[in-house]
Amino acid sequence: MQSYTKLVENGLEAFQTVQNLRAQGYEGDDIYVLAHEPDRTERLADAARVNTIGPAEEGVLQTVANFFRNRGDELRGKIEAMGLTKGEALTYEAELDRGKVLVLARK
Repeated sequence: MQSYTKLVENGLEAFQTVQNLRAQGYEGDDIYVLAHEPDRTERLADAARVNTIGPAEEGVLQTVANFFRNRGDELRGKIEAMGLTKGEALTYEAELDRGKVLVLARK
């Protein structure tokens, strides 16, 4: 499975990154966006016509556990569910706290 991860500064860069991934042959179903705020994640995903990380990627138990976690733990869990390490998840989650957006893709 070919994967791609990029941290970007804002929604515009996220949209441009998604367009570049589409040009490389990734489909919308292969691409995910993640921001610190759930509503921002949804807006970006809808605008770019891509996915958010949900039960299909995390698994049902992880999704249920997210109801009892703080947002940082939830974000790290979502990032790890996409195949990144705990260390990478910690680093990316800290950047999401600063307003950045994570774009991930897997084929």
